Amino acid sequence: MKFLRDKIDQIKKPFGKGEKLEKFAPAVNALDTFLYVPNHTTKHGAHIRDAVDLKRTMITVVLALLPALIFGTWNAGYQSLIQIQETVPFMDALIHGAWKVIPMIAVSYGVGLGIEFYFAIVRGHEVNEGYLVTGLLIPMIMPIDLPLWMLALSVIFAVIIGKEAFGGTGMNILNPALTARAFAFFAYPTYMSGDKIWVSDASTTDAISGETILGKLAAGQEAGYDMWSMFAGTIPGSISETSVLWILVGAAILVITGVGSWRIIVSGFLGAAVMAFLFSIWGANPLMDFGMLHLLVGGLAFGIVFMATDPVSAAQTNRGKWIYGFLIGFFSILIRVFNPAYPEGVMLAILLLNVFAPTIDHYVVEGNINRRKKRVAKQLKTA
Repeated sequence: MKFLRDKIDQIKKPFGKGEKLEKFAPAVNALDTFLYVPNHTTKHGAHIRDAVDLKRTMITVVLALLPALIFGTWNAGYQSLIQIQETVPFMDALIHGAWKVIPMIAVSYGVGLGIEFYFAIVRGHEVNEGYLVTGLLIPMIMPIDLPLWMLALSVIFAVIIGKEAFGGTGMNILNPALTARAFAFFAYPTYMSGDKIWVSDASTTDAISGETILGKLAAGQEAGYDMWSMFAGTIPGSISETSVLWILVGAAILVITGVGSWRIIVSGFLGAAVMAFLFSIWGANPLMDFGMLHLLVGGLAFGIVFMATDPVSAAQTNRGKWIYGFLIGFFSILIRVFNPAYPEGVMLAILLLNVFAPTIDHYVVEGNINRRKKRVAKQLKTA
């Protein structure tokens, strides 16, 4: 490793302070900090020594995403091949899915990191590791056959408008990955909804149809899949959103490592369950009659675990996290049932609560202050 350390130091010399290429130092430093712990420390004020930094946090989230990503890659191949053959070998499905998924990940990282590097050089600050997660999340929540140029435009919009316009990582109001999906949905709706886009090669094989469960229910049809298929994820849908089983594995990694908030996850599922139960009592249409099975389909589980828990755009207070998560689950099912044109509501619910998260925290803090004032006043009165 010393050879690599010496080689990087040698490469960095022309980019040092006062050197000819100093302006481009952030691009080179990004490689250094990706491979090694930054060699600078705080020099003023109080500070805490800790083994956890932003890079380790982002890598932990990436590791938590891998189970859903690998399964989603396999499922993308399986959903396509099962339409044209009776049995699908595991590796055939995985390779077919990877042939579609890997280019999407490459485009997402290539375009997104290119913009991140540009802004870092122009603004004169270091490249942040935040896009390690965003760059993986964006393709994971997209349809498998979304054209790559549409994916690239969605990434550009999310990074520039949803993130850099607010000052970069840590300053964004909305979750960048969901901002990309929202842009794709409203800019290219025919490529983001319908019964042909969820299975690869649907445009070339007439026999392939990949309508999602929520799409079928919104059209007044039966779900067409049993509960285990919904839980395991062997159903059509966005690349990595179908398997609740592997999403929960990722959730366990986030909670055990302390990276993701268990309060948001638990309250998110609780809010969705309450709303689903209320609608099941009403039972006016198939989406209402679906009941608790709402928790197993669509992007609900993936959104609550990996999007709602984004520490930048989520609520920060403990009580605020309970309120924030509950409302996301509640509104997700509400939007599903009352919006037939877009039965998947978790994206809109999370973006809506991203906007209101600071307000929730404000009133939670104000409530705590008022309770303490009353407690102190009562103690002084009794004294």
